[in-house]
Amino acid sequence: MAELSTLYESDYSAWARRHAELLRAGRYAELDLEHLVEELSDMGRSERRELEGRLLILLAHLLKWEYQYQRLSERWREFKGDSWRATIIEQRLRLTKLMKQAPGLKPILAEAITAAYLDAVQLASDETALPPETFPSHCPYTLEQLLDKSYYPRA
Repeated sequence: MAELSTLYESDYSAWARRHAELLRAGRYAELDLEHLVEELSDMGRSERRELEGRLLILLAHLLKWEYQYQRLSERWREFKGDSWRATIIEQRLRLTKLMKQAPGLKPILAEAITAAYLDAVQLASDETALPPETFPSHCPYTLEQLLDKSYYPRA
């Protein structure tokens, strides 16, 4: 066990491979439980951080699409939002993939959207110079709209 604990500090990949071997062999008494529990806990937090991060970017771009696009000056009227559209497409794709890989995130989606939305408003405000009060105080998009490839807010 002390050997595995040391291995955790010096060669994480080897530590992880060794634990997979021990688990497959049913040699549970040899596991470095302290670090194993820590890693399993971190995995869940990491997935949640990724979920909230992707929602943050998606929401900020949808807000910019809806609220900044209509306020662009005349010289920017030809702007079609291609870079925003590309970001929205990418985040939707990555969110869909994440949800397939980690279906256990589905029960926390509503909470994650709420948490990400507050940061998305601030990001959209910072990037557009529009006051935060410009945007709704609560997320105006449903989960279905967020993941719908064809949905773009009215501009």
